[in-house]
Amino acid sequence: MPTAEQLEIQSLARDFAETELRPRSSAWDERRALDEDVFAKLAELGFLGMLVPEEHGGLAFDYTTYLMVLEELARGDAAVALSVAVHNGPVATLLARHGSDAQRAKWLPALASGEAIGAFALSEPRAGSDASAVETLARPEGHGWRLTGEKRWVTNGARAGLVVVFARIGEPPRTVGVTGAAATQGPVSRGLGAFLVQPNADGYRVGARERTLGLRASETVSVELRDMALGADALVGGAGSGLRYALEALDVGRAGAAAQAVGIGRAALEHASAYALGREQFGQPIARFGAIQEKLARMAERVAAGRALALEAAAALQAARDGAGEARTGLSGVTARVAIAKVAASEAATWVADEAIQIFGGYGYMRHYPVEKLLRDAKGTEIFEGTSEIMRHVIARELLRDLGDTGEDHAETAASA
Repeated sequence: MPTAEQLEIQSLARDFAETELRPRSSAWDERRALDEDVFAKLAELGFLGMLVPEEHGGLAFDYTTYLMVLEELARGDAAVALSVAVHNGPVATLLARHGSDAQRAKWLPALASGEAIGAFALSEPRAGSDASAVETLARPEGHGWRLTGEKRWVTNGARAGLVVVFARIGEPPRTVGVTGAAATQGPVSRGLGAFLVQPNADGYRVGARERTLGLRASETVSVELRDMALGADALVGGAGSGLRYALEALDVGRAGAAAQAVGIGRAALEHASAYALGREQFGQPIARFGAIQEKLARMAERVAAGRALALEAAAALQAARDGAGEARTGLSGVTARVAIAKVAASEAATWVADEAIQIFGGYGYMRHYPVEKLLRDAKGTEIFEGTSEIMRHVIARELLRDLGDTGEDHAETAASA
């Protein structure tokens, strides 16, 4: 059961979503942009520092409280919730867990205050579901690095003050002898590294905004890194540890996606219920017809199930963070629980939003009614942070590990949306 403090924080988030997000959500969707003041207001409430330790100016929420807030924000506007989730989840948690003392002291207070918005750049044109296929290259140069490559689907990529970029660690090309002649050998891979990049640096170029089906107000862009020079202090943790860091960050991101999906599904259920009570046909509200009641009941079931699984994933993440959780592998581990929550909640949200349109009938198909937007937004949760197909691959892999299959398989989604 939620504590009194958690319910108070949830109420604060609900009020904010009701007064600041819902009234503007349709306009943001129409013009494909959020009002910049929303980030200042989120920062005032502390919602940009939810997973930042208190010593660095954050609120240090547990994962359950964090997901409760994300659900409320997504109920108000899913694009805002996505931006907040990327900023708080993969970015702040990666830094808090693996950053150096200097990196944490520099960046975590800036993230918590909203001085810097965080972005996560892992996906590439040829590295989607297989994060190990990243081609962006980081070459050692002097006491620093040179980054070259292209990233796709980077949420907050243009407004960000800090971007966590994943790149393949390579050695500089060297000359070797081949049948008596000199030849240049390409870079030798040393695995992935996670780098802290400031978008105002030379070599960081933001491409065009993506024109998405849903989550239209979310700032999702491509990013090109043109021979970008970074200092030695830009590398997070050890060289070659980036893939492990990325997969850990994706666990947090996927739990956040599940909570966002629950918020979207809940909004669709609320709109459909209110409409069914007000819409009359054959002399009575359509809510009195058995077919509509069955729809509403099944919608409520799926929203509740998605929430329960999201909160179970939060508990697993928290236990792991506190050092009291199970191993990361296996069906009872964090990765499997998060994947189950993500796929179940996201598919439930899409189904619930689709049923809401059916209850609205012809009006549900119209742009000036809210449920068609919710369906478009819900579909995004089935894709970003890992498609449903990848989630089921992860679940099956962890299930088979429980049965004795220990084969390593790092095929994971790189889609950070």
